[in-house]
Amino acid sequence: MPVVLILGGTTEARELAGELVGEFRVITSLAGRVRAPAPLPGEVRIGGFGGVEGLVAWLRDEQIDAIVDATHPFAAQMTAHAVAAAERAGVPYLRLDRPGFPPDPAWTVVASLEEAAAALTGDRVFLTTGRQNLRVFAECPQWFLVRAVDPPSGPAPARMQVLLDRGPFTVDGERALLREHRIDVLVTKDSGGSATEAKLEAARAEGVAVVLVARPPGPSGVPTVAEAARWVRATTPSRTKLW
Repeated sequence: MPVVLILGGTTEARELAGELVGEFRVITSLAGRVRAPAPLPGEVRIGGFGGVEGLVAWLRDEQIDAIVDATHPFAAQMTAHAVAAAERAGVPYLRLDRPGFPPDPAWTVVASLEEAAAALTGDRVFLTTGRQNLRVFAECPQWFLVRAVDPPSGPAPARMQVLLDRGPFTVDGERALLREHRIDVLVTKDSGGSATEAKLEAARAEGVAVVLVARPPGPSGVPTVAEAARWVRATTPSRTKLW
């Protein structure tokens, strides 16, 4: 049975694993940043590979026939390592990259979290950029509502409330949250996907300003699970291992 590695951590990775299990041996790799990830179809490995060299060795040890990179759009380092390792190991690689949020001219679009911190307006901020980089906002004077799956650690804003929650979210629920906390500005990443789009619709309806961090550049790929599944099926039957 051909072996497919899915670099996961997204809804699309989960859906693709479910689509391919039974036809292929499916291994989904997670970075391990979430303490209790939801169950996944097929096999699961958690943790890093040890850079490009470690990933090349792992691909060869597991005799991987194809890689689908369905990591978060902002997991730029993992994507770069996957591209390099796939080329060195001779393993077909595909990026599954869900579309970003539909643009809105009213939003302030910035290139980095640092630029987002500099662009803040108002006094009350809803921050949904994850728990990893709160240090960027540590010196900001605003009050922050920080939503994350797991509790944050390290440097963080002095005025902060943490909300532990996991999507998908509804527009009505997000509107109520914005009103309850009297939010002036929403800061988020252009991660795309329906699970978190509701906050942007809610901000638009409630007149809340939006600061959106643009995606980092990356390889071209396909936008849907169906296209990724078709690529896997077309790629693996004629695969000839190079080791």
